[in-house]
Amino acid sequence: MKTILENDNDFVCDIQAPCFQMLSPEEIELVQRSKTQVLFRKGDNLTKQGAFASYVLFIIDGLAKQYIEGDASKSFNLRIIRPGEFAGLSSVFIRNTFNYSSVALTDCRAFLVEKEAIAGVVKQNGMFGFNIIKRYCEQNADLLETLHTVIYKQINGRMATALLYIDGFKKEYPEIFQLLSRRDIANFAGTSTESAVKLLKNFEKDGLILLNEKDISIINYGVLTEISKRG
Repeated sequence: MKTILENDNDFVCDIQAPCFQMLSPEEIELVQRSKTQVLFRKGDNLTKQGAFASYVLFIIDGLAKQYIEGDASKSFNLRIIRPGEFAGLSSVFIRNTFNYSSVALTDCRAFLVEKEAIAGVVKQNGMFGFNIIKRYCEQNADLLETLHTVIYKQINGRMATALLYIDGFKKEYPEIFQLLSRRDIANFAGTSTESAVKLLKNFEKDGLILLNEKDISIINYGVLTEISKRG
């Protein structure tokens, strides 16, 4: 992680996200005083599960994955964090530690905003608070859908769901599958790496996908979607 200073070429003067446009000049000043701009290199941790959380991250550019850590050999990928999204919002409302880890899939620029500043603005600016709560609820809804997938779907359904989810980023990020290892894909599907590799080969044999080294192209969206729905 590298702090980006005002005289650096990568420095971003203002937070351009729509939610921050709702702030008054005084609130903007509060956020500006409370933020630090940093560069996370690919592979750097943005948040660490269980670590003390004194800030909220706002992603300016780049991609990261959010995951829950189990024991030394197990983890489960929850989602891919894209530009314009927050990480660590829960630390503002419910606890002083991060309840998940996140790692940069590409180089990422982010604002680290002191959580007290975010909490203060939420309390005094209804529209900003509404937007933050909306984002938080959307993330929780996605997590519940992920939980439903893990609990109720069989392994084929989980893999199909994971592939369709990741493929949803491909239009904007054509290299998305190349940023993920087979273990990453397995962790999105809640299975072992060995099972994931076998499933991918079976899907390719059935004409559903095309494997090209690390890249994956979906050939038959209809059938793959049906497998995802049936679980």
